[in-house]
Amino acid sequence: MLQLSNEGLMNKEAWKEKDIELPLYDRDKITQNTQKNPTWIHFGAGNIFRGFIANAYQKVLNNNKADTGIIAVESFDYEVVDKVYTPYDNLSLLVLMKADGSFEKTVVGSIVESLTTDQVRKADQERLREIIKAKSLQMVSFTITEKGYALKNPQGRFLDIVLQDFEKGPQEVYHTMSIIAALMYTRYKEGAYPITLVSMDNCSHNGDILKEAVITMGKEWHKRGFVEEGFVTYLEDQNKVAYPFTMIDKITPRPSKVVQEKLEEFGIENLEPIVTSKNSYMAPFVNAEISEYLVIEDIFTNGRPELEGAGVIFTDRETVNRIETMKVTTCLNPLHTGLAVSGCLLGYTLIADEMNNPVLKRFVEKIGYDEGLKVVVDPGIINPKEFLDEVVYERFMNPYIPDSPQRIATDTSQKVGIRFGETIKSYMKNETLNAKDLVAIPLALALWCRYLLGVDDQGMPFEISSDPLLEMLKNELKEVALGSKDIVITGILSNKNIFGVDLYEAGLADKIQKMFNELIEGPGAVLKTMEKYCM
Repeated sequence: MLQLSNEGLMNKEAWKEKDIELPLYDRDKITQNTQKNPTWIHFGAGNIFRGFIANAYQKVLNNNKADTGIIAVESFDYEVVDKVYTPYDNLSLLVLMKADGSFEKTVVGSIVESLTTDQVRKADQERLREIIKAKSLQMVSFTITEKGYALKNPQGRFLDIVLQDFEKGPQEVYHTMSIIAALMYTRYKEGAYPITLVSMDNCSHNGDILKEAVITMGKEWHKRGFVEEGFVTYLEDQNKVAYPFTMIDKITPRPSKVVQEKLEEFGIENLEPIVTSKNSYMAPFVNAEISEYLVIEDIFTNGRPELEGAGVIFTDRETVNRIETMKVTTCLNPLHTGLAVSGCLLGYTLIADEMNNPVLKRFVEKIGYDEGLKVVVDPGIINPKEFLDEVVYERFMNPYIPDSPQRIATDTSQKVGIRFGETIKSYMKNETLNAKDLVAIPLALALWCRYLLGVDDQGMPFEISSDPLLEMLKNELKEVALGSKDIVITGILSNKNIFGVDLYEAGLADKIQKMFNELIEGPGAVLKTMEKYCM
């Protein structure tokens, strides 16, 4: 039997027989080097980090282009370190799932240390301070989701935990951004060494979001006399502390039972997924799609790893922006959201299964090819049409990617303004196009409003995915039921904060209203309406 551990990897031939790639470097030596001269620490120990970022860096290590590993830190769910990292010596088994059903299997060993920000774990706290003081440290990176950077609630008021951190100062902090600011203060006092803070989260202008959060903490502490003005100056000095923009794209869904069973057939032990008390769903293995993109603004102040050898693109800020805009507003994210809300209504649990439905497939083709590509932002280094082809005909249709519409439907109110509103704006600005001619995008917005009823196309209730505006949105629809006639949803459609654009000014509100009323006519109306507008 094979075990995912340092000791288990010593039986190299047994792993090779199962066609599983192992690290090509001396992991003990890399670990020792990292202890003495750390270069990279990463916050957010989830699947996108293990299945993409850590594997990319492993390629750098395999090519002898680096001699230190990554230090993983978990600031939200400490059980992840205790149950997924420590028992397996910080190793993970990456399984890339191809559309033909074959797997590429790699043991990823580039993560050589794992810590938490738990205040009770004094050894972890001391090690974090030791790492941040190191002159060798080049970057701190993040995959903590967009919520992890938020200092304020949806109403624009500082969160209670943030207010607490303001008042107690950098010696006792709990919010992740407060923790980062406190560590940066430690580095400042040690010598104000240069460093780069890199958000690798899937959110627009992520570098600026991170920068604003960290600097806000510094300024609030300065107001209260906890830190000197020089610390704020340090955080704001782009020659000392850089906050690059990035664009990341790879699907790393929950652990697949099919993958687990296949790995167990190979004789690998102890691969059972774990669900933590904070509902993190992880396993010793990560299953992921083949496709992956990571584009980073190249403004590092203290050096960086040679990740370009692993397919990472380093470029200027404008190009990162264009790639992110292409992906988020036309070529991937709008299609994903359209599939998410319609899939939930039609009873699907897998994106790939949705793509076998000709109506849903044509729906996303209309969003992407017929409407999106007319106003797509061409980044120059990635062809939008080819990117879209890969999304629609390879990635979404891969039956071995266990990604669900329910997961993607999370926080949709925070997404529709970017994913659809930006394209609507582009149509409004274009002299040769008319937003009133759009069909698939208004249908996607009408489907979202229909989704918010929490009743599927058969008239059965389902659980709506979490959303910070859910209660407000449900209240706007409280009088609506299947079979209702001439319903008006002006309260939602007039909310420019949600859609990022005035839907009435764009000439689309009445069309969406009409589609919504067709969608609520009764059981079966969702599919019937989609057929009407898509086929």
